[in-house]
Amino acid sequence: MRQGVRLGVDVGSVRVGVARCDPGGILASPLETVKSGRGDIDRLVELVAEHEAIEVVVGLPTSLSGREGPAAQSARRFAARLADRLPPEAVRLYDERLTTVTAESGLRAGGVRGQARRKVVDQAAATVLLQAALDGERLTGRPPGEIVRGSS
Repeated sequence: MRQGVRLGVDVGSVRVGVARCDPGGILASPLETVKSGRGDIDRLVELVAEHEAIEVVVGLPTSLSGREGPAAQSARRFAARLADRLPPEAVRLYDERLTTVTAESGLRAGGVRGQARRKVVDQAAATVLLQAALDGERLTGRPPGEIVRGSS
């Protein structure tokens, strides 16, 4: 298992959920929700620097059959824009099937309701995504997902 903080990013059309893990890559936890649109990439670059993250894992929303639709293409574009601003091979795409559903379920089970849940569900989804990526790396010994190359 590689050492170093990673950030997990769940990209949505309204909000971007962000999670981080400890330097040992053991446990993911919610970090922040960033408003989608103007300044979102800037804020993520700041978070990478602030937490000295070695990698950003961006969720790739594919269908249950594995097909990529418009949301997946949007996530790919977002990841490429982020990769343009970070060191080579610092951004990875990771299959995020069912992360939001899992996050919603966990929040509901924990008694988080309505407006409060909407405020944190993106962070929770990013946490589920990052934890899955960390667990996958621990199991296989290989970094998760696919490397994103910048668009330039």
